Amino acid sequence: MSFQAYLDTIEKKTGKAPADLRAMGAEKGWTRDGTLSPGVKPMAIVDTLKADLGLGHGHAMAVVALLKGTKKEGDA
Repeated sequence: MSFQAYLDTIEKKTGKAPADLRAMGAEKGWTRDGTLSPGVKPMAIVDTLKADLGLGHGHAMAVVALLKGTKKEGDA
């Protein structure tokens, strides 16, 4: 599955586009300057996404990659 396919599935399931997920990351203090804030643990983000949005592990990890800036919309 491509990274974009993960993002598409997340948006269908949650109604949240990548920009919404980035805004959520900033609001929760997970991100700063386009990457994860110092001291933020990816698994803490994953656990929150699973609980709050009902995402599975793989889709939650895709959001972490988006927030870290290692992946972006359109990536294969």
